[in-house]
Amino acid sequence: MTGKLFDVPRRGLAGLCALLALAGVIMLTAMADSTMQPLPASAPDGEFSAERALRHLERFATEPRPIGSRAGERARDYLTGQLRAAGLDVRVQRAIGANSAAGLASFGQVNNIVATAKGGDPTGTLVIAAHYDSAAMGPGASDDAAAVAAMLETVRALKGTPLRNDLVLLMSDGEEDGVLGAEAFVREHPLGRAGGVLLNWEARGVSGPSLMFQTSRDNAGLVETFAEAVPHPRGDSTLGELYRLLPNNTDFTPMAESGFTGMNFAYIEGSSRYHTADDSIAHLDRGSLQHHGTNMLALARALGGTDLGALPADHDVTYFRIFGTMVTYPNALVWPLAGLAAAAVAGLAALARRRRLVSLPRLAVAAASGVVPLLLSAALAQGLWEVMVAWRPAYDGMGGLLHRPQAFQAAVVILAAPALLCWYLPLRRRLGPAALAVGALVWPAGLGLLCAQVAPGMSYVLTLPALFCALGGTAAILLRGAVVDGGAARRAAALQVTAVTLGAVVAAALLPALARTAFDGMGLALGGVPALVLALFGLTVLPIVELCLPERGQSFVPLVAAGLAVLLVPIGLARDAFDPANPLRTHLAYVMDADAKTASWVSADVEPPAWTRRYVSGHDTTPLPPGYARGTSLWTGRAPAATGAAAPRVTVLGRDGDTVRLRVSAGRAARSITLRVERPITAATAAADGMTPVSVDVTGVRAGTWPGEIRFRGLPATGAEISLRVPGADRFRLTAVAETDGLQRVPGFVPRPKGVVAATREDGDLVAVTRTYEISAR
Repeated sequence: MTGKLFDVPRRGLAGLCALLALAGVIMLTAMADSTMQPLPASAPDGEFSAERALRHLERFATEPRPIGSRAGERARDYLTGQLRAAGLDVRVQRAIGANSAAGLASFGQVNNIVATAKGGDPTGTLVIAAHYDSAAMGPGASDDAAAVAAMLETVRALKGTPLRNDLVLLMSDGEEDGVLGAEAFVREHPLGRAGGVLLNWEARGVSGPSLMFQTSRDNAGLVETFAEAVPHPRGDSTLGELYRLLPNNTDFTPMAESGFTGMNFAYIEGSSRYHTADDSIAHLDRGSLQHHGTNMLALARALGGTDLGALPADHDVTYFRIFGTMVTYPNALVWPLAGLAAAAVAGLAALARRRRLVSLPRLAVAAASGVVPLLLSAALAQGLWEVMVAWRPAYDGMGGLLHRPQAFQAAVVILAAPALLCWYLPLRRRLGPAALAVGALVWPAGLGLLCAQVAPGMSYVLTLPALFCALGGTAAILLRGAVVDGGAARRAAALQVTAVTLGAVVAAALLPALARTAFDGMGLALGGVPALVLALFGLTVLPIVELCLPERGQSFVPLVAAGLAVLLVPIGLARDAFDPANPLRTHLAYVMDADAKTASWVSADVEPPAWTRRYVSGHDTTPLPPGYARGTSLWTGRAPAATGAAAPRVTVLGRDGDTVRLRVSAGRAARSITLRVERPITAATAAADGMTPVSVDVTGVRAGTWPGEIRFRGLPATGAEISLRVPGADRFRLTAVAETDGLQRVPGFVPRPKGVVAATREDGDLVAVTRTYEISAR
C-alpha cells in the first residue's frame, strides 16, 4: 500500500499549471492587502486628505520629541493651538506616569493633550488616541506623528457632521518610555477613569497598510463595526495572537486593562527605519498616512453616531480577509471548525485506506515524521540568520529588520523546499506519496486544534487549509477510477488535479500571507517563524509537489534549491549594503564619572564601524562608574572631561526600615535621571511638585548590570522625591546618572557621517554624568 492519491498523464504539465494557479492566488492576495492612494489637498472637505495631514507633520514632526524635551513643548504648543482653533475644549494633563519591568521602575512627567467635543445625545465616549512624543533617536514621523496629524485632519473633516457621542482626542506623552502618558490618563484623569470606546493608532515602520492588529476582549460588536464602516479594512485576528508573542506594548495596553474597549491600528512595513533618524517625513509612505486617516475618519463617524451601549458583546469573533472579502464568525465556531477539519483529514485517511492507497502503520509513520520538515525549516532559517550576523555583525543591532531583506526572505522561502524534500523523497519510496500527503495534513489540523485552545483567533489559518485540502484530496480519490478509458478518463484526471488545486487555494491565500506578516513584524532574527508557516504550506500541497517531481534525478531537486538559497545570501549582502539612503546603525554614549573626574566613550556595538572606532578601542570597562556598565562586551575608550556638564545630586531625606527616601535632581539641561542600585528593589515611589505621587511594585532584576534601576524621564527642574524599597540591605551603593540628549557639546566630538545613524538602544547619544553614593542605615 504505497500508492498515490491520484496519477495523471502529462503529470509535469499538470503540476506546473497547478503551481501557477496557486502562485496567482498568492500574488492576488498580496495585491489585495496593499495600502491606499493618497488624496491631494483639493479632495472634498468631507474626505480625509494625506496631503492636508502632511502639512501638520511639517510643522511639528521634523525633530526628535522625547518626553521632557523642548521639541516636545513646541509640538505640544502647535497641537493644542490647532485643536482649539478647530473648536475643541483643550486641556493639558500634567502628571507622573509610571511603569515597571524586571528590576526596573520607570517614571516620567507627562503632559497629555486632552481635547473634547460634546455629543448631541451621548450614549458614551469615543476616545481617539495617539502619542505625540518620539524616540530620542529620530523625529518619529510615523511613530507616531502620522497618527497625530491624522487626528487633526479627521477633526477638520468632521466639521459639519454632528456626532451623537462625546468625542475625546488623547494625544499622549511618554509612550516611548513605557506608555507613561496613557497610564497617567487612566489612573488620574476623570475621562480616563470613566472608560469608553478606544481607537488607538501606532506605527512600527514607515509604510504598509493600516492594520487592525489588536482588540479588547468580547470584540464582536467592534469587529462588525470595523468591517462595515471602513472602506478598506485590513488586519485579522491572527495579528492579535502574534502580537502577544512580541515584547511590545502600546498605549492601548494600560487603557484596555483599565476597562476601555476598542481597537488598535498600525502599519508595520519598512521597519528598518523604526526608532531611527530615518523615521522621517521623507520616508513616510503617503498611502499609509491616507489609510490611517481614512480608517480613523470612517470609524469616528460610525462610532460617533451609534449607540455605544449596544456595542458590547459577550464573545469574540475570528476575522480575516480572503479574496478581498472580510470574513467574520463567532469564536463559538472555532472548535466545531477545528473538529470538522480533523474529521475531514480522518475521513480522507479512511477513504485512502479503503482504496488500498495507504496502510495504518505507514500512515502513522508519515504523520509522526511530518514534524521533521517543520523543525528543519525553522532551524535552517535561524541558521541563515546566524550566518548573516557572523558575516555582517551590524545586523545584530537591527534585530532582523533590514533595509532590503528581499533576497534573504527569498532564501528562507526557498530553504523550505529542501527541508520538505529531504523528508519527502526518502519516505515516499517506503511509505508512498498517498500516506505522506494524508499524514502531512495531520499537522495543520492538529495545530488548528491546539490553537483553538490557546489562540482561538489564529485557529482558522490552520484549520481551513487542512479542511479544504482534505476535501480536495477526498474528491480526487473519489474521481479516481470513476471512468477508466478514453476522453472521459482524461477529463477525470483533469478534474482530479482541479479538485486538489482548489482544495489548496485556501492554504495559498492564508499561509504565505501569514509568513509575509511574520517577516514584516518579526524580521529575519525570528525567521524560523515564517519558515515554519511556509513548511506548513508545503505540507498542504504535497500532491501537487508530487506531480512536479521529475521522473529522474529527484535527489538533485533539494540540492538545487539549497544551492539557490546559498547563492541568495551574497546577493542579499551586496544588495543590502549600507549607504546614505539605507544607513548603518551604531551606538555611542559619553559617560563621565563626576566623582573621579574621568570620562569614557562607550559603545554596545558587536563590531563598531569606522566612525565609532574613533572613540572606542577595547573592552576595558574598569574606568566606567560603578553600576554603569550594562552588558558583558561593551567597547570603551578614553574621553576628555566635559566642563559644565549637568551632574546629578542625591540627598537622603530619611530611612524607614527597608525604604529609603531620596531627593534627586539632574542638573542644568539634563532631561532625565537614572538610579542604579547594587541590590534588588521591590517597590518605588516618585513625587514631584504639583503632581500626585505614584508607586509601583518591582519584581525580578536587571540583566547585565546592577539588579535594581529607577528612571525618571522628563525630570522637573526642581527635581523629584524618590522612595525605594531595598529589602535586607543595611548598606548599599547607588549610582545616579544625569542624562542629556546629544553629544555635540563633548570636546572633540565629530558628528556621524552620512550613511550612519544612532542605534535604537535607549542609552545611546547621551551625555551621562554620574555620581555614586553609599546609602547606609543611618
